[in-house]
Amino acid sequence: MSGNTSILNTLFRQWSGKEAIKTEILPASGSDRVYYRISGQDITAIGAWNPDKRENAAFTAFSRHFAAKGLPVPEVFLNDESGMAYLQTDLGDQNLFGILSDEGLSERVKELYRQVVHWLPRFQISGGEGLGYSLCYPRQAFDRQSMMWDLNYFKYYFVRLSGFNFDEQALEDDFDRLTSFLLQADSDYFLYRDFQSRNIMISGGRPFFIDFQGGRKGPLQYDIASLLFDAKANLPNIFRNELLNLYIQEASALTEINKELFLKYYHGFVLIRILQALGAYGFRGFYQKKEHFLQSIPFALDNLDHLLTHHHPEIEMPALEKLLHRFIASESLRSHAKPALKVSVKSFSYRNSIPEDPTGNGGGFVFDCRALPNPGRLDEYKKLSGQDDPVIRYLSAQPETGIFLASVFTLVDQAVENYISRGFEHLMVSFGCTGGQHRSVYCAGQLAKHLNKRFGMQIQPDHTQRANWIA
Repeated sequence: MSGNTSILNTLFRQWSGKEAIKTEILPASGSDRVYYRISGQDITAIGAWNPDKRENAAFTAFSRHFAAKGLPVPEVFLNDESGMAYLQTDLGDQNLFGILSDEGLSERVKELYRQVVHWLPRFQISGGEGLGYSLCYPRQAFDRQSMMWDLNYFKYYFVRLSGFNFDEQALEDDFDRLTSFLLQADSDYFLYRDFQSRNIMISGGRPFFIDFQGGRKGPLQYDIASLLFDAKANLPNIFRNELLNLYIQEASALTEINKELFLKYYHGFVLIRILQALGAYGFRGFYQKKEHFLQSIPFALDNLDHLLTHHHPEIEMPALEKLLHRFIASESLRSHAKPALKVSVKSFSYRNSIPEDPTGNGGGFVFDCRALPNPGRLDEYKKLSGQDDPVIRYLSAQPETGIFLASVFTLVDQAVENYISRGFEHLMVSFGCTGGQHRSVYCAGQLAKHLNKRFGMQIQPDHTQRANWIA
């Protein structure tokens, strides 16, 4: 057991009075933070390990402040004295982006977005009252320095690495004009900073909000722009307009809003948020070679095109605008919208043959689950399958299962990232056990759940290639 999991398990015991039965690492968060689901008898919590103590202090203080205001956030149960670990509410595995990816813009998804828009101004206005902004990290306000960081992030990681030539001084002059314009907006509110669909958990049919540790004092417009112009979410413009009007209505119930003035600056904040996102895609994709991030670029370019055509910010920015139009028209940047990789996940019985790959690519991964504890040997599970809750609880509680799946996730994630970057369209992963009823079914379901969450896929495992299940 590693030192961080030992500390988190100790926190879990102090909080719950029960021993941790299973400690499962969760998919990477994109930062130095590592999250674990810690399970005891009939109780779970999320443990966070993060060497950045100032970021932890901001998150835990903000969480307790927002909870005291009645806002839906995870409760922080305990902090370790080292400042590098804490324990919080387990809100499950569903976030708004995952549900949107699974269902499309269904009526349920639309209603969830409306709930989110209801809560956002309550974080910004009510939640901002009495907040300890001195804890904000790395900046206390979305000021000129913060804006220039974002714009230079865009310049160095997207513009330079995408290979486009530009007049640096002219671009800097436009950056200065843009920041001076945006700094005229009223900025006496809590700015959540990374308010997007992946940071909104759905538990019990309602939204809960996470990852606000980068928040600071700032304008209202930035967060609603972040939500509505989240590139991969790709919300239709008619629904964006509905949500924007709803947001102004909800915010106006809490403070006086001049709608005309609000919209004047709103479109400028849409622009700087898109530029910040492009910088992130460049950093993750061009620089870190995580090429699936580049697939968001065409969506962001479409958003830029719509903004500049229909809602041009009320400032002159000739060098920046010329560059953005070159991006919008670029076939090389548009080429990152490669065909989506389709991952097939199957379970099967070794009493039959290993499943054939109908795409002709050779079958991909085949994982043998027969070394795992077999619930089929126990009378209470014989008539059940790996899709049934009692079997799921049994297998998830076995340490061998967690070790096995962690290795599977690492191997498959590496392949998925590589296949996406190379434009491959198919990957098949198969899990086998003796009867194809318990262990293989469970593991296939867990991998599908993992890939759906991490890569925004829509995988339904295929459990048809099995021996005769006991009925």
